[in-house]
Amino acid sequence: MSTGVTISSISDYAILGCGSVGYAVAEELVEQGKDVSIIDRDESRVESLRDQDLDAQTADIRESEIAELVADRDVVLILASDVESNKRAVEHIRNSGTDQFIVARASDPVSGDELSDLGADIVINPSSVIAESALRALESGELEYNAGKLAQLVEETSTRLAIITQDSPDPDSIASAAALQAIATHLGIESDIIYLGDVGHQENRAFVNLLGIDLVQWDEIEDHSVYDTVALVDHATSSDMELPVDIVIDHSETESEYEPEFVDIRPNMSSTSTIMTKYIQEFDMNVSEEVATALLYGIRAETLDFKRDTTPADLTAAAYLYPFANHDTLEQVESPSMSPETLDVLAEAITNRDVQGSHLVSNAGFVRDREALTQAASHLLNLEGVTTTAVFGIADEMIFLAGRSKDIRINIGKVLDDAYGEIGETAGHSTQASAEIPLGIFTGIEISEDTRDTLLDLTEEAVKRTLFDAMGVEGSSSEGSNGS
Repeated sequence: MSTGVTISSISDYAILGCGSVGYAVAEELVEQGKDVSIIDRDESRVESLRDQDLDAQTADIRESEIAELVADRDVVLILASDVESNKRAVEHIRNSGTDQFIVARASDPVSGDELSDLGADIVINPSSVIAESALRALESGELEYNAGKLAQLVEETSTRLAIITQDSPDPDSIASAAALQAIATHLGIESDIIYLGDVGHQENRAFVNLLGIDLVQWDEIEDHSVYDTVALVDHATSSDMELPVDIVIDHSETESEYEPEFVDIRPNMSSTSTIMTKYIQEFDMNVSEEVATALLYGIRAETLDFKRDTTPADLTAAAYLYPFANHDTLEQVESPSMSPETLDVLAEAITNRDVQGSHLVSNAGFVRDREALTQAASHLLNLEGVTTTAVFGIADEMIFLAGRSKDIRINIGKVLDDAYGEIGETAGHSTQASAEIPLGIFTGIEISEDTRDTLLDLTEEAVKRTLFDAMGVEGSSSEGSNGS
């Protein structure tokens, strides 16, 4: 038998109580070459164990003599089905003054606590172990079923598969799309990764360029009808498309009213890259360096290098990808050069910063690259005494706002939603978020060259007042200092 358990260099074990659980453990240890001594009070069972060339003897584990019988053993596993007997055995061994490592079997959380109090180093509950094993088997079975259904849908593509990312795709969305494209190629289907907005953030552009990921802008495609299968990955939207959606894969619930044939949405995972890594493994593919690097970075970016909302699934996926990824490329992606536009926005944000306590809000003015707001918000978070930042700017008759926070008392995503959720669109997490607000809501003034400065002044006052109020800053009249 092989359970995949790896035992340490310890070689001397005692098993007290050799029912079905004890026998399974004994068989595994013996197979791994360990010296195992078995003690059970059932004479016929002991005789049967001896017939199998196992070292077994008859004794009652409830009696004090048990401590002397196992005194030469490094590890004692007390696995009888009678928990009261297990308690007595733990008590006798601990009272003998030895420092053996004890694993004891419980029947429920209460008896588990009692065994721990008596001195057991590890307490196991077979019911919990069986439940966890059943859930793992269920998850594995569901993944196998989903992979088969996904493969069937992809293989039914007669012309081309469209893989749609976020409008302005982030690393998780891009990596997930690249993984689905790799799966499609593995299944012999041609595909394109498509976005409807722009790849604005410098880090995202570096990500795409360094890994050689081909993204196609929706408006540049001459014939959209070539795509007879459409997949949305990681919060993709089809607001500007007139194609039916067949596949949705995401780690967050979507509010869009799609009726796809295949849906895999898992809020218990922190990134869509994690989900796609599981599919890569299920299809037993040779993951390329580019896809592995993209997926690993997608997981890291979405979890803030495993510091935010990280799940065991994210960690196991990252561990699988790690040896296949190009870590020099990852370092380059994480440290892209700053464009002149971003530098201008950062300079404007620094000059116009308004600090109220540990909260900073800044107006970057009219911007061409709205993704520069995100980088400015991140850089300003490094200022001494600042734990929360929000940088906003105006572009295309919209106010775009990027927020960042390292204050554990603040959920910046909720702050922006409270402030602007009813008048605009917000998205984000506890540490980073964004908002888009129609400019006219604050001003009622038609935008022209003559009204630009007036709009900027009115917008700054309205946005700051609303945002500081949502942050709970008292006396937020936007008359704070610029931190100088």
